[in-house]
This record gives sequence, C-alpha cells and structure tokens, in this order.
Amino acid sequence: MLDLVGEFEARGLVHQVSSEALRGRLLAGPVTGYVGFDPTGASLHVGSLLPVLALVRLQRAGHRPIALVGGGTGLIGDPSGKQSERAMLSREALEANLQGLRASIGRFLDFSGAHAAVLEDNAAWLSELGLLAFLRDVGKHFSVNAMIARDSVKNRLEGREQGISFTEFSYMLLQAYDFVALSRRHGCELQLGGSDQWGNIVSGVELLRRLDGKDAYGLTWPLVTKADGTKFGKSEQGNVWLDPKLTSPFAFYQFWVNTPDADVGRFLRQCTFLPVKDVEHTLEAHAREPALRGAQLALASEVTRLVHGPEALASAERTTRALFHGGDLRSLSEGELAQGLQDAPEHPLPKSALGTQEASLVAVLVASGLYDSRGRARAEVAQGAVSINNEKSKDIHRLLAITDLLPGALVVLRRGRKEHRVLRVR
Repeated sequence: MLDLVGEFEARGLVHQVSSEALRGRLLAGPVTGYVGFDPTGASLHVGSLLPVLALVRLQRAGHRPIALVGGGTGLIGDPSGKQSERAMLSREALEANLQGLRASIGRFLDFSGAHAAVLEDNAAWLSELGLLAFLRDVGKHFSVNAMIARDSVKNRLEGREQGISFTEFSYMLLQAYDFVALSRRHGCELQLGGSDQWGNIVSGVELLRRLDGKDAYGLTWPLVTKADGTKFGKSEQGNVWLDPKLTSPFAFYQFWVNTPDADVGRFLRQCTFLPVKDVEHTLEAHAREPALRGAQLALASEVTRLVHGPEALASAERTTRALFHGGDLRSLSEGELAQGLQDAPEHPLPKSALGTQEASLVAVLVASGLYDSRGRARAEVAQGAVSINNEKSKDIHRLLAITDLLPGALVVLRRGRKEHRVLRVR
C-alpha cells in the first residue's frame, strides 16, 4: 500500500503523530480513520480543505474515511484556538448548518465500493448519554490537572477577562468519547486534525485504550496560516466558501490566483493532488518568470476544478481573461458577467438616456465617479486612457447606445488598467 505518512510528510502535512507505529499500521492493511467538522457555518470554507482532502487522501490510499459532523458537540463549542466563549447555536441553526456540511463533504468522498466513506453525526450517541453514567464511565479517566495544562484551556484561563465555562471545558471529554463510539461502530483506529486538536486527539487515543484496550493513533497537520500572518481562508469580502451559492466559482478562482509567492508552493503541495515532483517543476518555472504567475494559475486551476468541476473552472478562466486581460466581454454569459462584476462599483443609467447627452461618454465618466471633472475626462479619453466594454474609445463626443449593452443591460467603463465602473441600465 501507499506510504500515507510519507505522502503527508512530503506535502508538509505532518505536525505530530501519536505513535511511530502508525506508519507500519497503515502499510499493513486498510485502516478506518476520521476527521471531525464543526458545524459553525452553513458550508465548509477553504480553511476546511486540508481536513477534507486528508480524508480523500486516506480513501485513495486504500483506507476507509469517516467524516464526523458535530451535531452533538456543536451545541457545546470547541474552545481550541478561541479567545472567548462561542455564541450558542439554536437547534434550528445547527440543523441548517449540518445539512450544508453534509452536502459539502458529500461532493468529495466516494460512498460506495470496498472503502466506502461514512458520514456520521455525533449527536447519534452523545444525545443518548446519561450525565451520571458519562461522569462515572468517562469522566473518571480524565485528570483535571492534565486538562488545565492543555493549550486550548490554559490560554483561556490565563487571560484575565477570558475564562472558560464548564460547558466548553467538557468538550475534550466529548470529543474523546467520539473516538470510542466510532471505534465501536466502525472499527476506527485513526483520528486526523489540525495541530490545535492535538490535546483532544490524544485524549481520545488514551480513552479508547483505557475503556476497550485498543490501540489507536492520531496525526495532526500544521495550522494553515499565510506568510504575512493574516488568516488563511478570508478575502476582503469575508470567508471563501466551498458552496458556489455563497462564493461564486469565479471569486473562488480569483482567491487562489491572488496567492502571494511566499505561500503558493505550500498551498500547491497541501491543497491539490498534483504529484510533489510536478509541484517542484511548477515552482522552478515560476521562479524563472514570476511575472507570469504560473504557480498561482496552476493552484487556482487545480483547486477550482477539484471543488467546482471542469465546467466551472472553464467559466472562471474565461471570465478572468475577458475582465482582466482585454478579452471580449460580449463572449460572457449574463451569469458570468454577474459573477465577475459582483464587487464592481455600480452607477445607474436610465435606458431613456441612451443616445442623448446624458449618456455621453464624458458625462457618464464623471457621473460614475471615474473622473472628478469633464475637462479631465475629455483629456484622457482623447489620449486613449478609457475603454467601453474593453474597447478603447478616443471619441470625446461618443454617446452610449443600446448596442453598447452587455447581457444583463450592463456597460463596463474602464480607466487605465485597474479603475472601472459598471453602468446598470434600467
């Protein structure tokens, strides 16, 4: 079988391993392993790619993956990496989020065949636990001293105004019990997660050994951060979601295209299935001609195809060429224009104004805010600094007409290479 630990190491995806015996166990035969997903949003976001792809790598290597959604623990909240108490989710909001997570995860894993993936919700067993039985059978195996020493708890206790409630303090016991439940239900031997989950993971390994006398393993990867210290997975508009209804494939593609050089190699290794040798060749070519942004384009292409499929990738690439590289805007559909121009500044223009002085190029350049005076607008139009729908116009007397309308009744005005406005004609 594939040396999965070696594959993870080559991609920089190993931070901690609970036992050196894990490599041998994975090579010896199929292993069932799981990753937990916190239902705090209606979809997975790009920060969830590493855990999702870890399960896919596990399955492709001949093992059985379990995706665990936290319908039970989601009512509690994991304190790991948090500086304050999480807002409690209502059961209705939690169920909506769970449905979104199930849909997101289901697009990546194969739920048929010899190594069919499993999707579980820990509410199935946590909601059945009686308090006294849980404290007697599980709680007695946990030392409060050891729990306080965990970073996820210690960091909150040391903050003068942070603190931690007993509700969140109990999270570690519940996650540890998840490992036990999955072992009993599916023979699960491995838990994977980010390095902030290490304390919870090893607690589960130890609890399974104490309750059932079974060996189990844990592996974590480094938390994904950007080289400049900013949080990975966010754009200027907020979270970058995997659900195309929340983040369009075009915006998703652009997020990856804008990856800094300092991060692109790491993301190519960790967020794609490109062979490591191919990643190195891509980075070597990028180093020779960084202005071409070959590594970023390869990253954007691979991840967008993986998450949204080849048709969405082709559309995102087509829209990118038209909007940013002087392509034909008329070749785009109304939907593609809507995605590509979603965040562009808009200015309304009455349809009745077309062909009149109200719709003269100089007038709309000033009215839309691209220029602060008609004199300056005339001068730059005459110099060829202005384009209409990516076509330069030097005619200072030009009137916008109905023939200038793109699908969706839009007109795109551009000043230079970067400044633009969208006229929405009604």
